[in-house]
Amino acid sequence: MKFVVDKNIPLVEKGFNSIGDVTTIETGEFTPDVVRDADVLVVRSETKVNKSLLDGSRVKFVGTATIGTDHIDLGYLKSKGITFASAPGCNSNSVKEYIMAALLHLSSIKSFSLKGKTIGVVGIGNVGSKVVRAAEALGMTVLQNDPPRARTEGNPIFLPLDELMLADIITLHVPLTKTGEDATYHFFDEKRFAKMKTGVIFINTSRGAVVETTALKKAIMNKRIVSTIIDVWENEPKIDTDLLQSVTIGTPHIAGYSLEGKTNAVRMIREAVCKHFNINSLWNLEDEIGAPDEINIFVPDAISSPEKILNFIVNRCYSIEDDNERLSGMRTLPYMFRGEYFKKLRTGYHIRREFTNFTVHLPHQHEPLKEIVRTLGFKCFIKEKKD
Repeated sequence: MKFVVDKNIPLVEKGFNSIGDVTTIETGEFTPDVVRDADVLVVRSETKVNKSLLDGSRVKFVGTATIGTDHIDLGYLKSKGITFASAPGCNSNSVKEYIMAALLHLSSIKSFSLKGKTIGVVGIGNVGSKVVRAAEALGMTVLQNDPPRARTEGNPIFLPLDELMLADIITLHVPLTKTGEDATYHFFDEKRFAKMKTGVIFINTSRGAVVETTALKKAIMNKRIVSTIIDVWENEPKIDTDLLQSVTIGTPHIAGYSLEGKTNAVRMIREAVCKHFNINSLWNLEDEIGAPDEINIFVPDAISSPEKILNFIVNRCYSIEDDNERLSGMRTLPYMFRGEYFKKLRTGYHIRREFTNFTVHLPHQHEPLKEIVRTLGFKCFIKEKKD
């Protein structure tokens, strides 16, 4: 069996070379000639998989190492009997950690407390449900919105979207859909932003086109939104640099780019391939990725504020400020080079490990933070009190 896979997916070659012949190529090299003789394709979100790519090929299976599927023509695959698999939830923990890093960084640089804030979470799927638990651990009041789940489950915890508009923070976790009862294309437009209270913190880590860019820039300009955290953009990789200049934190669609998130996707696609082709083959992912070099985080006694402690801990694992700085460099480039710069930030992204790999050592006086630290995903121990 012949695989053609995107070489920018970590461990993708190791994942599949035990069950077939693997050809690795760059993201931009998926062409009809290259994939014609392949049985299986494994792609990222930047590769459009449709009739133009697959017509005349012998491809029987397409896997995308992503949660989203808006780059895949699912109707065409179905019409040709081509099996499809995505990786829902593979990087949900990574996105949750990104949002916690963003909020703790923001609270640090703008000197406010997250405890007592109200956060509106739009979309309570794999990511949103993790954000809910983490936000509650930080002492925030959480308002949840998920119309499909509200209809099927009838749980009153799911509120109408309008009831979230008075929240201090709004964060989006919905798929991009253009049709149907719950279509999300330009879901947040000028009318939606007008319903928000003034002074909101706005976060989008779902898909860029869920938000209308012009309306977002206007909401920032008129102070409806005071802090903006954007990881996903309309028209990636040629994003609106005026919007980039106006956001508080801007990153190049990497919220889900932890090593665990990426390799989980490979594992899920591999399992789907094995099931489809009736292949009996095991792969131990944990042995492949190993542990990070530094796993202990010792919190200094001198830090007293709980949120500064949490920001210190999270920042030892992941500096969202560094990712913001890297993307900010795009603004100084000539227009013709900006798209390629954005793509390189994604394909060349550094290794980022998830919180579960790290052990936090808290001073004994901060023992009440222990459960919060553990809820965020860390292992946590209390340092012994000195006599």
